[in-house]
Amino acid sequence: MENTVTDNKRVWVLLRGLVREQRHWGDFPEKLQLQFPGDEIVLYDFPGNGRRCKESSATHIIDMLEDLRAHLSGLSVEGPAHVIALSLGGMVAVEWLNTYPEECAAAVLISTSLRGLNPFYQRLLPSSYPAVFKSLLLSGGIEENEKRNLKLISNIVSGDKTKAENTVKQWVAYASECPVAGRNGLRQLLAAIRFRVPSQAPVIPILVLRSLADKLVSPECSSTLAEHWNLPMETHPDAGHDIPLDDGDWVSEKIAAWVAEVES
Repeated sequence: MENTVTDNKRVWVLLRGLVREQRHWGDFPEKLQLQFPGDEIVLYDFPGNGRRCKESSATHIIDMLEDLRAHLSGLSVEGPAHVIALSLGGMVAVEWLNTYPEECAAAVLISTSLRGLNPFYQRLLPSSYPAVFKSLLLSGGIEENEKRNLKLISNIVSGDKTKAENTVKQWVAYASECPVAGRNGLRQLLAAIRFRVPSQAPVIPILVLRSLADKLVSPECSSTLAEHWNLPMETHPDAGHDIPLDDGDWVSEKIAAWVAEVES
């Protein structure tokens, strides 16, 4: 997938969540490309994740954003960018829209939450605490950890034995090749906890996507955000926190329909 920019093409920048890397998008970039065949898709890893696993993760969202901007500058990506951001990535996207609005054309925020809009027990559901901290501390070995991660963020894939086994196998390979240090997971979590909703609503078009069956973050976080900024929102009935993993077709189709409406 080329990371270059040509005239009259949208540039899609995809941002993952806590301790996940660009390969965890799975086949979603290909599904997005089918909806926007002439566009460019740029994948990115935050420091501490993926092939940048030996770097220290930032503890503030603004520092994550500045690293992203430097990365895009190195690719000669000048924007304005269309951003698709999941969970922690959504916080970075909000900071980007608010701080450098001229660099962004539109954003899709998936399963995200912002301090100042919802209480901590909705931003990270208490039932997920044991699994989250075991995962951050890599408790029980890589395979057990990735099985736990899948159950935490997926409902559809984790319920399909064959898909679940194949997904865990891929994730184990990623984690073995590019292990995320426990301290980096905690640093990313700290950045997420610290980030607050901006005082001003972004002027860029935003679509909010959530799932009613999210076991990690309450879907109320997305609905509160949509209401607070008067944003359009689409709701999946039974996907997990990682909606692109569970139903990438639904996500790409909702994005395509929204973009057509915004650009009409």
